[in-house]
Amino acid sequence: MACQSKALTLLLSILLVSFCKPSNGAGIAIYWGQDGGEGSLADTCNTGNYQFVNVAFLSTFGNGRTPELNLAAHCSPSAGTCTVFSDQIKSCQSRDIKVLLSIGGGTDTYSLSSADDAGQVASYIWNNFLGGQSSSRPLGDAILDGVDFDIEAGSGQFWDDLARALKGFNQQLHLAAAPQCPFPDAHLDTAIKTGLFDYVWVQFYNNPQCQYSGDAVNLLNAWNQWITVASNQIFLGLPAAAEAAPSGGFIPANDLITKVLPSIKSSPKYGGVMLWNKRYDTGYSDAIKGSV
Repeated sequence: MACQSKALTLLLSILLVSFCKPSNGAGIAIYWGQDGGEGSLADTCNTGNYQFVNVAFLSTFGNGRTPELNLAAHCSPSAGTCTVFSDQIKSCQSRDIKVLLSIGGGTDTYSLSSADDAGQVASYIWNNFLGGQSSSRPLGDAILDGVDFDIEAGSGQFWDDLARALKGFNQQLHLAAAPQCPFPDAHLDTAIKTGLFDYVWVQFYNNPQCQYSGDAVNLLNAWNQWITVASNQIFLGLPAAAEAAPSGGFIPANDLITKVLPSIKSSPKYGGVMLWNKRYDTGYSDAIKGSV
């Protein structure tokens, strides 16, 4: 009886863990860093809701520019105060959360002028945020898990060279891309075609032609195009609240769970949901995490 009791207890424990985890091994990715009121990085990871955190953004780089990390009101890289997040990054990683540096964003302060320029940017990122060495690492000695390409400005040239150069430092480096949902993406198509991106979290918002608007027809049509790209994990990128996407795309949690997820989770490439951003996630991830 004692053995049976222990076996039953173990089975219940396994079932409980299974129910608490997202189904199909899928997870939620969140962007953090663009609002000082969103809580710390440690607070974000301690919710237990996310499997990926994109630290956003390295917003200035390339074409002769001095690279600059912009974490809004969280800290000042030039004053060296962003190193406070080093231990928090390590704490997130200890919870098996992947922490990526997100480069780009919605500014015009970055671009690549050549393959050589891409190589120089890759070296900077490797030495200052990843496994290399530099005397001026903005986030301290923490080694991030990879790089997220949120490229929304300029041309589509040389981002493939940047991806190759980064993977050249370490083949195990995690690479993610955040294209817009109109297919193919104007900036990242060539890069994604390299097959080097582990995760593609597509922005199904601020794009009326392929976002949710009361029904999921346009979104699902676009999703079926995106699951053809050379990546094993495709994520549904959404705003965490209506105000996070001025041009639309927010899906109420119940609609997501009943009208969208059942259709896209059947894809072998389904990886989960990406949310923009922590500042606006005041309950959305709580509501959907059991169904992702």
